[in-house]
Amino acid sequence: MALPCDSNETSYLLPANSEDWEGHGTPDFVYRQEELLLEGIQWPRRAPGLPDAPPPLSRFDCVLCSAWRQRMELGLFRYHLGELQTQTLPGAVGFVAQLNVERGVQRRRPQNIRSVRQAFDPEQFNFNKIRTGEVLFRLHREPGLPGALQQEDILVMINVSPLEWGHVLLVPEPALGLPQRLLPGALQAGVEAVLLSSHPGFRVGFNSLGGLASVNHLHLHGYYLAHRLPVEGAPSKPLDPGGRLHLLQALPAPGFLFYASGPGPELEALISRVCRATDYLTDHEIAHNLFVTRGAPPGKTSPSSALTGVRVILWARKSSFGIKEGGAFNVALCELAGHLPVKTSQDFSSLTEAAALALIQDCLLPPAQAEEVQAALVALTAQEEQESFQKYLFSY
Repeated sequence: MALPCDSNETSYLLPANSEDWEGHGTPDFVYRQEELLLEGIQWPRRAPGLPDAPPPLSRFDCVLCSAWRQRMELGLFRYHLGELQTQTLPGAVGFVAQLNVERGVQRRRPQNIRSVRQAFDPEQFNFNKIRTGEVLFRLHREPGLPGALQQEDILVMINVSPLEWGHVLLVPEPALGLPQRLLPGALQAGVEAVLLSSHPGFRVGFNSLGGLASVNHLHLHGYYLAHRLPVEGAPSKPLDPGGRLHLLQALPAPGFLFYASGPGPELEALISRVCRATDYLTDHEIAHNLFVTRGAPPGKTSPSSALTGVRVILWARKSSFGIKEGGAFNVALCELAGHLPVKTSQDFSSLTEAAALALIQDCLLPPAQAEEVQAALVALTAQEEQESFQKYLFSY
């Protein structure tokens, strides 16, 4: 899914001579509050017999896509990513399946992980060891941009084994040696990256250790997919009186839904709430996956609902370590959201909705443990509400 974009931002491109790459440095992408786009980002309405018109791209999209395209042309990826064969599986869910044989064969082997809380190991592969040219830019909020959270220093780099067009990694300062445990500043950068894009199909996600993260060095994924996904408008029910935590009720998998209508205090509270939940899961050795997308508000929504805010969906799941062979796909952040990168042509042609659901549901927690996690996250939400109320009282 190549995105056409003519960018004049040549400072984000590598010099023509590879010998000059070392001295190129890492350019900064500094964004302003008004670049966090909320209104008017929707999937195009398809007129009968006419293809969808591509949405106008933001400055963030143009910079990312032009720099990413150049790295592909320069051969910095493990394989050349062309247009991927794509199909929507027949059925009620609306799975988007894509054939990506190269990723299944050529991606880096996962590290030897044995714990969701495993410490960072500098001897293993990490993002301090990547090749010159893989970093596209450093993502910065404009100084003084409103927000209680301290902004992380985020490097945006190519994923050398891409799922789709524009597949990047968002990595907080690699020299810090942070393990793969979600932090508020990293999540804030991921959510704001979604808001910086004017493409409704730019999503961000996180895999914990045991949740198919292949590198134990803190990173999030971001990529473009020009298709709606089930989680954008899946219906949900509130789990707490304040409506701060919801449960997705629709297939492909039940998950915890957090929603914010835009930047500001509401989004900051969401980030804090999500990281409390992931801290609980990590501390209790429960693997998890997270997906950030534009989407509809909680409640009785539908797959065609308007994208009025940001949805963050969190799934607690069984731990899975090492390479899993035999399935049509591995279950991580994008599969739980309804995007299925399939490894072989045979599986792609024979895959059914029922088979996809069976693979996904086999990775979910047993019902009793799932209920225990739900009760714990509801209790955390109630605790946060009580703390917020006490802060309000003390402010007077």
